[in-house]
Amino acid sequence: MSNLPSEPEFEQAYNELASTLENSTLFRKNPEYKIALKVASIPERIIQFRVVWEDDTGALQVNRGYRVQFNSALGPYKGGLRLHPSVNLSCSLKFLGFEQIFKNALTGLMMGGGKGGADFDPKGKSDNEIRRFCVSFMRELAKHIGADTDVPAGDIGVGGREIGYMFGTYRNTRNKFEGVLTGKGLDWGGSLIRPEATGYGLIYYVSHMLEYAGAGGWAGKRVAISGSGNVAQYAALKCLELGATVVSLSDSKGALVGDITAEDIAAIADLKVKRQALTAYSSKEHLKYIEGARPWLHIGAVDVALPCATQNEVSKEEAEGLIAAGAKFIAEGSNMGCTQQAINVFEAVRKEKKTEGAVWYAPGKAANCGGVAVSGLEMGQNSQRLAWTSEEVDEKLKGIMKNAFFLGLNTAKEYVEAAEGELPSLVAGSNIAGFVKVAKAMHDQGDWWAKL
Repeated sequence: MSNLPSEPEFEQAYNELASTLENSTLFRKNPEYKIALKVASIPERIIQFRVVWEDDTGALQVNRGYRVQFNSALGPYKGGLRLHPSVNLSCSLKFLGFEQIFKNALTGLMMGGGKGGADFDPKGKSDNEIRRFCVSFMRELAKHIGADTDVPAGDIGVGGREIGYMFGTYRNTRNKFEGVLTGKGLDWGGSLIRPEATGYGLIYYVSHMLEYAGAGGWAGKRVAISGSGNVAQYAALKCLELGATVVSLSDSKGALVGDITAEDIAAIADLKVKRQALTAYSSKEHLKYIEGARPWLHIGAVDVALPCATQNEVSKEEAEGLIAAGAKFIAEGSNMGCTQQAINVFEAVRKEKKTEGAVWYAPGKAANCGGVAVSGLEMGQNSQRLAWTSEEVDEKLKGIMKNAFFLGLNTAKEYVEAAEGELPSLVAGSNIAGFVKVAKAMHDQGDWWAKL
């Protein structure tokens, strides 16, 4: 990549995948997969466009819109749309789209990988300004997506309101009512359990980690969670439902530490709907607010840590602090939530401690795939013109998370050399399993070939 501009987040995602492939026996057994990695690391297509819209004063505003259609070997491109001033092509969307390829593969559903969005900041904008932006954005994006081509979803800054505006624009522009977006309203093609899916799926995944490692269930566990959006809220609620104690939530301005209750989560959810920060909820006697901090070094004793905010939110020092606090299970609800240095710390302790006292880390592409899995289930319901009950969707989600866990676990056992009694590497197993599935499909379809 030396001839390209620096793309640090994409390079981090690529190197994390490539290093686990190289350190396993995969390339030794199948050297042709090196060619597949070279091909898969380049997007099939990148779309960039301008978004011109009018603010409430009548002034013209312009933003940059993007869609990275990274890989379609397993199905239509699938991945979220992010509206945030930090969005750019090289760092944000390429790394997220690359991760999405292998996350989607682990669900077992027919979905490729993609990502998109714009450098538009919805904070401080009126409903009318957001509507006008979404209409202008979708008029251009509609040329490049479709139910059998590319099916975007929501992400940061894109919730039910924005999906509604975009879907209506697509329907009017293309004269089609089809499952072109997921996260839709329940009356016009959405799926039950979709808002809860990433958080619930994360807890279902970690349940299998706890059981396999002989750590029992959630009852009595102290759980540290970062973030305070949908993923963090529903992960926290499911933890409480299963008998755990939630000891933290956070946002970009600081962390709340203490015993978080279901009433706290409901009140914080209301704040988030109003796009307010946790500082508006920082005066509660049973909670301590720490300005400008992430929760990891301020939570006391903890059993499970769930980063659910954003990328690179657990550093090497924070990983060491979590281990010192007693954390035995770390699973990412956010995409690439831990730095590579933090992952190295967790993996080193896993190898050193073996089963007894080990730290077990699960990467986001496996642990948080529940959200996109239910998006895939929404696509299936749209194709059949059906709506499943919440119980049906939840049972399917539980099955998908169980399969994702055991796929990564068993692939690690096959390709990653380990000492006696060592817990399998979920990060290596998940990376290899997702990559091999995509690479085989690409080979079958002629996207790459090898002469060895």
